[in-house]
This record gives sequence, structure tokens and C-alpha cells, in this order.
Amino acid sequence: MNPSAAIAAILGALLIGAMSPGPSFLIVARSSIGLSRRDGLATALGMGVGGVFFSGIALVGLYTVLAAVGWLYLGLKVAGGLYLIWIASKIWRGAASPFTVDATVGAGRQNARKSFWIGLSTQLSNPKTAIYYGSIFAALLPHHPPLWCYFLLPPAVFAIEAGWYTVVALGFSSRRPREMYIRAKAWVDRIAAGAIAALGLRLIWTAHKAGI
Repeated sequence: MNPSAAIAAILGALLIGAMSPGPSFLIVARSSIGLSRRDGLATALGMGVGGVFFSGIALVGLYTVLAAVGWLYLGLKVAGGLYLIWIASKIWRGAASPFTVDATVGAGRQNARKSFWIGLSTQLSNPKTAIYYGSIFAALLPHHPPLWCYFLLPPAVFAIEAGWYTVVALGFSSRRPREMYIRAKAWVDRIAAGAIAALGLRLIWTAHKAGI
């Protein structure tokens, strides 16, 4: 496979992975509906930066360390699972709080900065993403890729990750989803919290089974 075709295949595989439902999707959707469009876009930006990080470590082959050093991979799984459970607990505790559009919008830049870091940390907290990136790069990237690949792939990965989650943010922050959220905020937040906590527990459980 020539380098151009390999890059296209890698980006296609990463787009499919980004579109698969998971904690990143839930966090972006919840930020967009429950906070504001600006927060959703900031969270999407954080997801994109996280994707650039994973593409960088995949390009230099560091994913093989996670695959080879079992205890490190298991430790990262547990840490990622605990982080997702912590995020879920915060969402659950705030489920009963009334939703006020004015207060959310007025928070402005501070909320957007916080949403960015939540998006980035959520993306980085899942070691499976690192292994997924690494396996895709290892399977499709030529053994000795030309230099231009190292300059093209990170921004292309950012466009894939941030682009998809921007679509999610724009879709979920429109008027109708927001009105539905206001009417059912407590249930929506609790369902989202339960799903995120379940994903965190699944990470910890798979780490426990692998360690047995």
C-alpha cells in the first residue's frame, strides 16, 4: 500500500472509531445539551487535541510499550475507569439542580476552558484509545513512511476527531434537544452518569480479569 492510500485508510478507520458510541460521545453530547454550544465545541476541541496526542505516540511506536508492559496498561485502565466514575458522580450529583440558561451562558470563557480540559482528559483517560491508534498505525502505515506523513497525520487526525465531535456538539446544542433536556434534566443526567460509570466500571473489570 502506497503512503497516500495508507493515510486515507488510517483516517477512515479513525473516523469510524470516533463515531462509535463511548465516553467521549457522551461527554460532548452532555456538555452541548446541558451547558451550551460553546461548551460542546470546547469539549470537541479537547477531544481533537487528545487525538493528536495519541497519533503522536503511535507514530513514534510508544503504543508497543503499553501492549508489552502489562502492568502499565492495566494500571492505566484502572486509572481511566476511576476517572470516568468520578465524572459520572459529578453529573449525578448535579442532576437535581435546576437548569438556567442565563447562568450557563454568563459563565462564558471559564466554562469553555473547563469543558476543553474535561474533553481532553476524557480522551486521554482511555488507554484503549492508545492501543486502537497504535494498532491502526501499525497495520496500515508503511514501515518507513516518508517524512511528509509525520507532518500530515497529526493535523488530519485533529480534523477527524474535532470535526466529528463538532458535528455532535452542533446537533445536540440546537433548540429542540435543549428544550427536551430542560424538561427531563434529572433523568437525562442520571442516564448519562450511569452510562459513563458503566464504561468506567467495565474498564476496571477488564483490567481485573486480565490481571487474574
